[in-house]
Amino acid sequence: MRWIALTAVAALLAGAAAFAQNMDHGARMHGGMPMPMPMHGMSGGMGPLPTRPGQDAFGAVQEIVGMLQADPATDWSKVNLDALRVHLIDMNEVALHADAVVERIDGGIRIVVTGTGRTLAAIQRMLPEHAREMNGKDGWVMQAEPRPDGVVLRVTAADPKQTAIIRGLGFIGVMASGGHHQMHHLMMARGAM
Repeated sequence: MRWIALTAVAALLAGAAAFAQNMDHGARMHGGMPMPMPMHGMSGGMGPLPTRPGQDAFGAVQEIVGMLQADPATDWSKVNLDALRVHLIDMNEVALHADAVVERIDGGIRIVVTGTGRTLAAIQRMLPEHAREMNGKDGWVMQAEPRPDGVVLRVTAADPKQTAIIRGLGFIGVMASGGHHQMHHLMMARGAM
């Protein structure tokens, strides 16, 4: 009986080792990601397809492309997805690579946003535009003051509730605020900007 139990354990361990080796081989063959196991009986034996494109910028562009293709009024001679790509790179630079020092001031926050190279260029393009777009919304006063290494962004409100919101949002929350991003991206892709 003991021999049967040991044999069963050895078989399980051998199976687990083979599975791990297969997953490791699959990961090396597919950019570090294990190969999905086929799910038989669903969509030709492959199972459901993933819904995410694998990278945020690709996802944003893919969504816009679908909208443009579905709209018979799209003027393809004006479409400019390369401009959208540059803007998405700017968004990535500001979100992930800019240095942002947030200081509480009366009524809100003052943010010194700095960077170098590509990040600095993105800061100088995005922050003044975002401040213009958001200034006055929800009673916010948003101002962007350029400086050689970036931008000083001031966001304040007279309403204490809005002040609390602004302070809670901090730099990245303030930059993500407003429902204008998606429309801006679609207009840019259509060549309207």
